[in-house]
Amino acid sequence: MLKQAFAKAGTVVDAVVLSDRVTGRSKGFGFVEMGSEDEANKAIQMFHEQDFEGRKMTVNVARPKPEK
Repeated sequence: MLKQAFAKAGTVVDAVVLSDRVTGRSKGFGFVEMGSEDEANKAIQMFHEQDFEGRKMTVNVARPKPEK
């Protein structure tokens, strides 16, 4: 579903929703890789703060995970 939604903004290279290992339920976030920076920016403009399956999405450029 996520991949089809973001395809409206351009080429989706990969889309994954992270899930809990124990329950298998969604953790409530995922990652979408777009084909170009322009398509990524378009996706951010189209989907940030928009409703998706009853939840408001936060869409931005991924940041590296901070080291512990």
